[in-house]
Amino acid sequence: MLHVSHVTKKYGKTLACNDISFDLEPGSVTVLLGPNGAGKSTIMKSIIGFLRYEGEITVSGFPNKSSEARRLLGYIPEMPSLYPNLTVSEHLEFLARAYKLTDYKDRAEQLLSRFELSEKKKKFGDELSKGMQQKLNICLGLLPEPRLLLLDEPMIGLDPHAIKEVRSLIEQMRQEGRTLLVSTHIIDSVDMLWDRTLILQNGILKANVTRSELDEKGQSLEDLFFEVTEGIDREQVSSAPVTEESEE
Repeated sequence: MLHVSHVTKKYGKTLACNDISFDLEPGSVTVLLGPNGAGKSTIMKSIIGFLRYEGEITVSGFPNKSSEARRLLGYIPEMPSLYPNLTVSEHLEFLARAYKLTDYKDRAEQLLSRFELSEKKKKFGDELSKGMQQKLNICLGLLPEPRLLLLDEPMIGLDPHAIKEVRSLIEQMRQEGRTLLVSTHIIDSVDMLWDRTLILQNGILKANVTRSELDEKGQSLEDLFFEVTEGIDREQVSSAPVTEESEE
C-alpha cells in the first residue's frame, strides 16, 4: 500500500531523515515512534507530499504527489489548521467539495456526534477550544474515508472520550482493510493498536518490527523503544544483582 524507498530530507545542513525505507501492508496499523526531533513529522510530511526530498514514495504504485495517490491519502496533522471565519459545518463542506465527495452529510453528522461536536456546528474555527479544534481536525481527516491515513500525534489534547473514539475508529479502519500510520512519542496511547512499529532516532530508522516478532522475543513495545533509543535492556537492568556499592 505504501512504499518508502531511500528517503532523505535535509533542512540546510541538518539531516532530518537519512535514507529511510519501509513498506506498509494493506489493512495494517503501523506506529511510528521516536523521541522529539527524531524525524517523525518530517517523514510524515514527505509521504503526504508537503516536502521535497530525495528518494521514492508510492501509494498503491502511484507517486505520492500524483492525483491518483492523493485520492487514496488522508492526513491528520499534529496541529489543527482551521479557518477562523468558517464554522464547523463549513469546514466539513469545504473539504467535501475539495475531494468532490457526494452524499457526505450523513457521515459528517456521524463523525460530529462521535466526537461530541454536534452542538458546535455553528461555531467558528477560532471560537473552539484547542481540544475541540483537534476533534474537528480528526473529523476532517476521516471524512473522505482514505485508504491510507497518516495520523501525527492524534491523541494530544483530546479528552478520554475522544481518545476512546480514535482508538475505536483505528480498529474499525483496520478491519475495513485500510492502512494507518500513527506517529507518536506517547507509547501508552497506541500500545494495543499496532501491527508493526517503526522507531526513528536522529533521522535514522533504528527498528522495523512486527508485533508477532516482538511477542516471540517476549518483549514489550516500551522495552524495545528504550533498548533502541537509549541502549537500555530493561529486563537485564531489573534482574541485575544489587551490590553494596550500587545500594550506596
